[in-house]
Amino acid sequence: MSRTLLRRALVAGVSLTAAAVLAGCGSSDDHVAAGGGHGSPTATAPADSTSAEGHNAADVMFAQMMIPHHQQAVAMADLAATRAADPQVKQLAAQIKDAQAPEIATMSGWLTAWGTPTPSGAPTTMPGMDHGGTAMPGINHGGSAAPTGSGMPGMDHSMPGMMSDADMTRLAAASGRDFDRRFLTMMIAHHEGAITMARTEAAQGASADAKALAGQIATTQQTEIDTMKTILARI
Repeated sequence: MSRTLLRRALVAGVSLTAAAVLAGCGSSDDHVAAGGGHGSPTATAPADSTSAEGHNAADVMFAQMMIPHHQQAVAMADLAATRAADPQVKQLAAQIKDAQAPEIATMSGWLTAWGTPTPSGAPTTMPGMDHGGTAMPGINHGGSAAPTGSGMPGMDHSMPGMMSDADMTRLAAASGRDFDRRFLTMMIAHHEGAITMARTEAAQGASADAKALAGQIATTQQTEIDTMKTILARI
């Protein structure tokens, strides 16, 4: 009789243990289903705003500075059409204009899409900028809008290679071989400045399109620099 009672007690104990295990599993499953389990996928980190937008401040700076830089190069190229004597200089000037005018439109489109200021009516001679590249007028290094209203508020950065008003005036007054030499000397410096800006974008930018354009500018303009140096040595 005692053996029978012992067997019944063991069976009852096993049954109770199994029931407890099953109850525990059900509780755990309910907890996970409710989103409270360890490693629950219901909580997700917010998307990174920079990667979502696809650009950063360096991309904006690159476009806002390269647009007026290109505009001045196009203005210089326009002068060559009626003032240059050397056919190769005229051909190179036309090539520069054909390359940079569409790039201006492309960069303006980016700024519009990014909701950032686009240089409006930027002067091609950029008053107050010397040959080595000084601060753009109306732009403040500290990030606040400057009082002069240049169309590019909130920025104060130098643009290497930009020509001064005096440089542009002397170029416009020249003709023939004198023009050719001035044009080539100035455009070499101008291109070198653009390459510096392009390299900064390549190193600091986030936009794949802007970085690709920067690489294209650096490659194209270095080739043109080499060509201009060859012409300058010849004339």
